[in-house]
Order: sequence, then structure tokens, then C-alpha cells
Amino acid sequence: MSTAEAIVIGVVTDRPLDLAAHEAAVADRRAGAVVSFQGVVRDHDHGRTVTLLEYEGHPTAEAVLREVAAEIAADPEVYAVAVSHRIGRLEIGDVALVAAVSTAHRAAAFGACARLVDEVKARLPIWKRQVFADGTEEWVNCP
Repeated sequence: MSTAEAIVIGVVTDRPLDLAAHEAAVADRRAGAVVSFQGVVRDHDHGRTVTLLEYEGHPTAEAVLREVAAEIAADPEVYAVAVSHRIGRLEIGDVALVAAVSTAHRAAAFGACARLVDEVKARLPIWKRQVFADGTEEWVNCP
């Protein structure tokens, strides 16, 4: 399948993310596998208790997200890619990143979804402020 035919969705939003909607977006009659991923805000980082996160995105973040999704969709085994990243204040348990990929076979879907998440984490210009239980904070992935 060529990139022009593959479905590619990439969204940066301040609204809650919906895993089922991402999986539905990549549904395809040819697909024998849909693999999805949720990045969830956890209550700790490097031994410190985290109370909340705040994500701030560069104005180009959504364009970069779509570019990454399109690169993954360029794989001839990939039928569709949907990925979203949330910005703003997130509480423990909130979903910060959702990704879904469909392919004919599970190995290709797992591989494509892993590449998608890794590339998003490496390239997306979104920065995270972590607030700790002791009142301190730190910025992560900030240039």
C-alpha cells in the first residue's frame, strides 16, 4: 500500500484522548492486526512522587506529529496510522499519548506501533513539566 492510500491521522489537543476512537480510525477490512498504545501519566519518576504533569507544545507540534505518522504509514505493510498527543494539565492516570496502527499481520503492527511511539517521543516538540509531591518541579525534553 502506498502512503497516498494509507490513512494518516495526527492530532495535538487539550481534550482527553480516546483509545477506541483511534482503533476505529485505523480499522480496515484487510487488517488482521490493530496494535494500540496509551502513554499514561504515572505517579512517579526516578524514585520521586509525581502529582501532575503539564505538557506545552510548539506551534509546529501537530505538523511534526503528522509527518511522523506519514513516515510510518509509508511502510507498505501499514494500512493506517492514528496518533494523538495531549497538551495542558494532566492528572495521574490521564492519557497523554495514544497511537494505533493496522496491518495484515501482528508482527508488522507491533513493529510499526513501536516505531511510531519512539519517533513521536524523539521528535515531537512538546515539553513536559513534572510537579512533585515535595512541591518542586522539573521540565523534561525541554531544549
